[in-house]
Amino acid sequence: MKRRQLIGYAGAGLATALVSTLGSHRQADAQSSGLSVQWLGHTCFLFTGGGIKILVNPFRKVGCTAGYRQPKVAADLVLISSQLLDEGDIQGLPGNPKLIYEPGAYEFKSIKFQGIAIAHDRKAGKQFGMNTAWKWKQGGVDILHLGGAAAQISIEQKILMGRPDVLFIPVGGSDKAYNPQEAKQAIEVLNPKLVIPTHYRTQAADAATCSILPLDDFLTLMQGVTLRRSNSDAINISSSNLPDSTVIQVLSYKF
Repeated sequence: MKRRQLIGYAGAGLATALVSTLGSHRQADAQSSGLSVQWLGHTCFLFTGGGIKILVNPFRKVGCTAGYRQPKVAADLVLISSQLLDEGDIQGLPGNPKLIYEPGAYEFKSIKFQGIAIAHDRKAGKQFGMNTAWKWKQGGVDILHLGGAAAQISIEQKILMGRPDVLFIPVGGSDKAYNPQEAKQAIEVLNPKLVIPTHYRTQAADAATCSILPLDDFLTLMQGVTLRRSNSDAINISSSNLPDSTVIQVLSYKF
């Protein structure tokens, strides 16, 4: 696959993009220094490590995200899985972060990213289009964020995704993301070391418009898998403290 860099300024909107050929392949000096992950609600997380801050899937406060704080945090790079409002609302982000929003291979500040296309619905993308799952290594940790994946993982996609150290996976269902059973099947395919569930119903939801399931539906299905609950919305991860077999890590949003 041709390596390219597609960069836009979030403040200028999705239409602004620069495509250029990359020539640098040097590794970041701090790639093995560990990773801080903060949950900002729904499928939105802030990753800090290797001298860079990466924001994934900022959202608009509507429906299932109505009660979360707007994730207007400073970042060097923003990754979005689609242009739907619950995972691709970039308006009002502070500063001028770079933006990547299409599948492909990229490099930014010596970190390589792989955007992997997977359907955002169970109709081969005919209802909600395609979702981009993001794979990269930061702070020595291999990350895979599935965004709003709703389709089964193909052999080709599995090859690109590999075995992640940390998997961010939707579990709440609806027409545009995995339900608990589908999430369990994807976890069995990917065999990650650490699973952080996303896209599930919390007290942030607008009861009249949010149809996704609560987290407990997924956890009940995953009984037998080690579960860790944090009282914080953030966790520090390093390659040396990752489990050998799959562990589910639940973070707590601070309302």
